[in-house]
Amino acid sequence: MNDHELKLYLDDLFLRYNRRDFIDDDPISIPHMFSDSGDIEISAFLTSLISWGQRKTILKNALSLMKMMEHTPKSFIINASNNDYNHFRKFVHRTFNGEDCVYIFKAIKNIYNEYGSLGNCFSTFVNNNPIPVAMSLFRQKLFSQSCQPRTTKHLGDPLKNSGCKRFNMFLRWMIRKDQAGVDFGIWDISPALLYCPLDVHTGRTARLLGLLRRQQDDWKAVEELTISLQEFDKKDPVKYDFALFGAGVNGLLK
Repeated sequence: MNDHELKLYLDDLFLRYNRRDFIDDDPISIPHMFSDSGDIEISAFLTSLISWGQRKTILKNALSLMKMMEHTPKSFIINASNNDYNHFRKFVHRTFNGEDCVYIFKAIKNIYNEYGSLGNCFSTFVNNNPIPVAMSLFRQKLFSQSCQPRTTKHLGDPLKNSGCKRFNMFLRWMIRKDQAGVDFGIWDISPALLYCPLDVHTGRTARLLGLLRRQQDDWKAVEELTISLQEFDKKDPVKYDFALFGAGVNGLLK
């Protein structure tokens, strides 16, 4: 199909999948449980960190985290004592374990103490830097305290050519303003700066549509895909993320 036909097809997929009734079994449904911006961004960040594997298991374990925090993630993070962390030490989601969980809690608390929110912290780094550099600086801040090297593997670094699927997904949730009520748009950063989250489903669909040639799902592929999507909407290129993912999961393209 030509560029005009491809845009029409992508816009149709966007309208089909970028809807609240499509997200009930998606990880973004977890932060949609909350209305306070702090609860939203913290629950979203924690959920994004464990968003790999079967969606049913992701949702189960994310809900378990919220329950253990008594469904008040911001209050828990800010006020938790060392004793409060003990029942999280047995938490496991694939390779993300209780030690990782407790470290992330403490790191978020440090960011809140210094910046007031995750959004303020990230915005500070975006002010004079492109998004990939801001992502790397945010990651450095998160892991600025001593921790096991394995813990740092749960958040990718674009400057090290990581695909950063979960990181980009979290940023999409926080930054992209969505009239359909899917993404939150609670961080005052332009969605035009975002990069498209890339996973096996999105990558497969993008390659079938000729939007992506690179075979590895790394940062270079993320850049290539995002540039392709900018041709269809420069102000909001990642609006097509849900469309590409949904089409891939549901096998619309063979």
